[in-house]
Amino acid sequence: MKQLIKVISVTALIAASASVFAMGNIEAGKEKSTACAACHGANGVSASPMFPTIAGQHADYIVHALTAYKTGKRNNPIMQGSVAALSDEDIVDLAAYFASQEGLKTLKK
Repeated sequence: MKQLIKVISVTALIAASASVFAMGNIEAGKEKSTACAACHGANGVSASPMFPTIAGQHADYIVHALTAYKTGKRNNPIMQGSVAALSDEDIVDLAAYFASQEGLKTLKK
């Protein structure tokens, strides 16, 4: 029974991830990402250990993180200021764009 629950949970997570990625507009996300580059680097690959690389991160995680900064569930004044004016569509587009990049995938090699 526990194994079945795990399989269902993983399947649901993959489906949710794919749907967020599919819903977002990668090109629109790229256009909206210019402000992100100041800290997270071009295409989301950070040159500084002070800021995480977000390229290649899962789209659903990016949506969750940006939404948490916007609502105050995550406390970071810089990120809260950066996401304050983002719409839900902006967040999904940014998530699709950064998820489509190779950053984390190439760093693991």
